[in-house]
Amino acid sequence: MTPHLIALAAPAAVPAGRLLPAALIGIALIVVLITRFRLHPFLSLTLGSLTVGAIAGVSMTDVVKSFTDGFGATAAGVGTLIALGAMFGKLLADSGGADEVVDTIVGRSSPRTLPWAMAGVGALIGLPMFFEIGLVLLMPVIFLVARRSGLSLIRVGIPALAGLSAMHGLVPPHPGPLVAIDALKADLGITLGLGVLIAVPTVAIAGPLFARFAARWVDVPAPELFAARQEPGPQERRPSFAVTLATVLLPVVLMMGKAVADLVIAEGSVARTALDFLGTPLVALLIAVIVAIFTLGLGAGMDRKAIAATLEGALPPIAGVLLIVAAGGGFKQTLVDTGIGKLVADWVQNSGLSVLLLAWLVAVLIRLATGSATVATVTASGILAPLVTTMDTGHTSLLVLAIGSGSLFFSHVNDAGFWLVKEYFGLSVGQNLKTWSVMETVISVVGLVFVLLISLVI
Repeated sequence: MTPHLIALAAPAAVPAGRLLPAALIGIALIVVLITRFRLHPFLSLTLGSLTVGAIAGVSMTDVVKSFTDGFGATAAGVGTLIALGAMFGKLLADSGGADEVVDTIVGRSSPRTLPWAMAGVGALIGLPMFFEIGLVLLMPVIFLVARRSGLSLIRVGIPALAGLSAMHGLVPPHPGPLVAIDALKADLGITLGLGVLIAVPTVAIAGPLFARFAARWVDVPAPELFAARQEPGPQERRPSFAVTLATVLLPVVLMMGKAVADLVIAEGSVARTALDFLGTPLVALLIAVIVAIFTLGLGAGMDRKAIAATLEGALPPIAGVLLIVAAGGGFKQTLVDTGIGKLVADWVQNSGLSVLLLAWLVAVLIRLATGSATVATVTASGILAPLVTTMDTGHTSLLVLAIGSGSLFFSHVNDAGFWLVKEYFGLSVGQNLKTWSVMETVISVVGLVFVLLISLVI
């Protein structure tokens, strides 16, 4: 019997009547610790895992082992990808490549097409970067474009934020989708392809189209912050737009190549083997970082010392994210090994509810309670992990995207992103709720709609 089957078989002696209360109390404890006591999610998830095991009546030694096994497996599987993604994003920012992409796209747009261009900029910058980093990077651009074009800050800013947020919730290599892919054993290439397919129309609806209405509800001028945005001096240079774009899309192309090869090329062939290796997420992102050192770093005139400082500086800001993600993996494994996950899976299968809709609802509830898209994703993935044994590859990827959509629902006062947007845009709490919070909700609901529509045809 494999270790995985042993883990699933072991909890049989645990009374079923104790499993559901254990899960509910454990999740409630995590929510209260994060929201009421402002405890770091890493500590909250750890304490929640121990609480689940204790109430379920499992040996605490076994609970600790389950948590540490899940923690280690998630850190090994996802942590390296997050670290490489952070390095890539920092190179893109420090080299001026991100500015080059932004300036090129915006410079070629008319006032009528600017909101659409800003949505494209947000999505493109959001592809390799964490949300907070992309937000800080985009703010000077949003303010500059609003002032130069005479358009409302909301008209210009909401599309960019929609592109950034949708990529964060739906498209790997962002931490949330990566954690869900790892927990649910989904195919990364297929999830990436479906994620982009869903994200594009979702960004269009939640970005430029919604911004037309939001700008009527809230009309604010661009603040003077970043008024004198620094342009490249005579001794400075940036990587070209074409080189930057090719570098950004390189890992996406490699991972998509693997997905296509798995569908159309015979197993065991040289081409299939090579594409499978190059498209492995770790290898694809590692190649992207190495290529970016030359195309972005050296291409911008950075010396070896500057490049080393950029790569080193990318890691400290993500330490908290790594711990949260790994602790989420430990919580997931605790739910699986106590038998709670299987109990929920059996209930869902017998209830007749759509698994995709249920996944979205679970993520929505945790998002509303904790304010964290990442915590919502890792917790929902852990609860629903046992369901994937009855799902095909395509629907498993859609399950990842349903959870990702739910994790973005209605950002409000317990979400750090809410306050970032409010302070940067100079909005009141009410204005931010009518713009940013509604935009996040539109992304979440539209994303779910497209997930359900695609599930009908695959």
